Amino acid sequence: NAIGGTGGGTQDIDIAAGNVVSATVDTSTNDFTFSNPSATGRSCSFVLILTNGGSQTVAWPASVDWAGATAPTLTSSGIDIICFTTIDAGTIWYGFSAGLAMG
Repeated sequence: NAIGGTGGGTQDIDIAAGNVVSATVDTSTNDFTFSNPSATGRSCSFVLILTNGGSQTVAWPASVDWAGATAPTLTSSGIDIICFTTIDAGTIWYGFSAGLAMG
């Protein structure tokens, strides 16, 4: 699921479109939302390969539970790999960085 440039504003990640997602933060504030997770009781995960995420403001859904209650600091010029998983249809998404400043 290659989103390309986010263009600022709200950017929905539709899990039904693929569970590996790539995007480039290129303009303004970016508010990510997640849609179409698996039903409760079924695991649902996706990987976000985000380029230049730290170059602008990135906001995540309130349903994301980060380790230590803190989202990772994203790379201004480079690639971050972030994973999200849920078992309750997206009521809680567990978010964690798999790799920051990859490229």
